[in-house]
Amino acid sequence: MRIQVNTHDTAGDDGYTTRVEAQVAGELDRFTEHLTRVEVHLADVNGDKGGAADKRCMIEARPTHHKPIAVTHQAPTLPMAIDGALDKINRALDRALAPRTDHKGAASIRDADL
Repeated sequence: MRIQVNTHDTAGDDGYTTRVEAQVAGELDRFTEHLTRVEVHLADVNGDKGGAADKRCMIEARPTHHKPIAVTHQAPTLPMAIDGALDKINRALDRALAPRTDHKGAASIRDADL
């Protein structure tokens, strides 16, 4: 699984990008064999104006033999936006990939050890 982090209108240095990649890899570890690529887009929606929820994280996961799945979460800070988007993509991948792994007598992806 390849992870790509794009920062738009945010101060994303190499260290921050590496930490985001590691966090995404850790959260989506149980889906690794089913995903080819994950793109993370970080943005400051209002720029200098600020606002209650002006940081946005959009995550697009590309499962093999399946249409891409994308989620978006807005929050006051980038870490909160990333956490919210990761929660959403986990639930979306659970729903989308369950038919692949829920077989009679076989282990479910939801029961995998974390």
